[in-house]
Amino acid sequence: MCLTRLKVLREERGLSRIKLAKMLGISNSLYGKWENDYENIPTSRLNDIANYYEINIDYILKLTDKREKVLAKNIDLKKTSIKIKKIRDEYNYSLRKMASMLNTSNSTWSAYETGKTLILSPFLLKICKDKNYSVDWILDKSKTKYRNE
Repeated sequence: MCLTRLKVLREERGLSRIKLAKMLGISNSLYGKWENDYENIPTSRLNDIANYYEINIDYILKLTDKREKVLAKNIDLKKTSIKIKKIRDEYNYSLRKMASMLNTSNSTWSAYETGKTLILSPFLLKICKDKNYSVDWILDKSKTKYRNE
């Protein structure tokens, strides 16, 4: 079962995998791995794809069936890090407990919260699936915090 709608979106536009990969500046084989769920799509690349199609990332990742038009926007690392910290506070977790829940290190989670690095997509997905957050809200592409709002 495909975990994304990449193939459907590409086919709706009548694009070949080769052409879309070229537009994204990546190899056809890498795009094929993303489309067939053989490899995680980096968070920044999810944003690039959403910007290209001008739709919400939650829809691309099948976190919602609600397809929304979202204008292209770069990820603001500072705003994203603030939301990452808010999520941990809402969980009422220590930094150590949050990192443990995601099977990562304290320093990695701290880097997300301080804006030193962008959160990896598998962590983003786990948080959003577990607690119904919107990926688009976390990445500051939407004002809607939860997917079912």
